[in-house]
Amino acid sequence: MHSHPSQPGLSVLRRPQVETRTGLSRSSLYALIASGRFPAPIRLTPNTVGWLEHEIERWIAQRIQATRQQGL
Repeated sequence: MHSHPSQPGLSVLRRPQVETRTGLSRSSLYALIASGRFPAPIRLTPNTVGWLEHEIERWIAQRIQATRQQGL
């Protein structure tokens, strides 16, 4: 059996984890996705989606940078 080291940044987050990390509600999350302003989820199974952790972390960092630039 071969072991494959996990690749950094390829962790998958489920919706409750994304909501906790971003502070967004479910409806806000999906509204941002629909408008193209939040990373789209990936399909894990026919009834399950998740988000790549590095994409969520990048989105949070971008929000911090945009907020700091606006002086808020």
